Amino acid sequence: MDNYEMQNNQEKTLALNNYVSAVMRRVYLKMTLALFVTTIVALYCSKSAPFLNFIFSNSWAIYALLFAELGVVIAISARLDKIKQSTASLLFYTYAILTGASFSVILLAYTEESIFITFLITTAVFGVMTLYGYVTHNDLTKMGTFLIMALIALIVVSLINIFVKSSNLQWVISFAGVSIFIGLTAWDTQKIKRMAEITDNENAGKLATIGALSLYLDFINLFLYLLRFFGSSRD
Repeated sequence: MDNYEMQNNQEKTLALNNYVSAVMRRVYLKMTLALFVTTIVALYCSKSAPFLNFIFSNSWAIYALLFAELGVVIAISARLDKIKQSTASLLFYTYAILTGASFSVILLAYTEESIFITFLITTAVFGVMTLYGYVTHNDLTKMGTFLIMALIALIVVSLINIFVKSSNLQWVISFAGVSIFIGLTAWDTQKIKRMAEITDNENAGKLATIGALSLYLDFINLFLYLLRFFGSSRD
């Protein structure tokens, strides 16, 4: 390989790295904005008497919120190739709003200090794992496959424990949840990065949205499971 080819390859590699970095910045920016939206909505709803009266007066309301969240996620994931980038972003932030509304109940259940401390811990753990997923040269594909299967098992066991109501099993579920979403954070980051390497500029916006959604879900679920360890009840 002569100097010209070597320089040309180096320029292509640099251009690709810069492009991937730009896409990942969009991913993290969208995710951060979504978390901000969720926080603002949660704070507002937790102090809104009409909203709280409606939620606590109608037992179906919280389930309606959860099903609405699930519907938005399915809509984004299933129709990503067909919907416009602006529509995908709108659905994503709609999901963040719905999550904030359902999180308002959590703000009432735990002390503000414990929620803040858990948020800081979640941010630190998430930051370390997403950085690892971004810089590691190890292939995390097999780990991701295992984690998805473990997540499915976790959901099944969690549903069973709704009826069993075992406190010991609940602690096991919480520990497993933390472990799974720590791993998923690294795996999702590497997956998004690799997708960015083969995605053209026209579809980069949609990738940023679905990538932000994936990492947002990792962060939210990691926070919820850590809250079971570090959260202090108001009672």
